Formats: sequence, C-alpha cells, structure tokens
Amino acid sequence: MIVTATELKTNLGKYLELAAIQDIFITKNGKNIARLTSPSIDKLSVLDSLVGIIPQKESIDEDSIREERLARQ
Repeated sequence: MIVTATELKTNLGKYLELAAIQDIFITKNGKNIARLTSPSIDKLSVLDSLVGIIPQKESIDEDSIREERLARQ
C-alpha cells in the first residue's frame, strides 16, 4: 500500500495495524521516502525459501518466459 506522509501522520494508528499484514510505502512529494513493515515476518527467510524454485536453464530469456506464460492461458 502507498500512502502520503500527511495521510500517515493523520491516521498513524490505522497504518500501524495494517503494517502487521502488509508493507506500507510512504511518499513525500510523489517520491518514496520510507517503508513501514512488520518485524514479525522474517522476509529474508521467506526469500531464502524461494531460491531455487526457478530452474537454471541456459535458454531462459524474456521470449521463452512470455511463450510459456501464453501457453498456460
């Protein structure tokens, strides 16, 4: 979710509760300045569990990925 710094200040309690289930990106003047995230979710361990899911093929390129995606539709 993306919120402005002003919106965050106005409704801080609401966004603190939401941060427990999703990341909150805070913007100021249209630019991302911060991210509010839950400390209870160990994102690095989640990332480590995803490593190796995509097979290491030499022929993986943008065209082959597109073709595979279209074949599944």
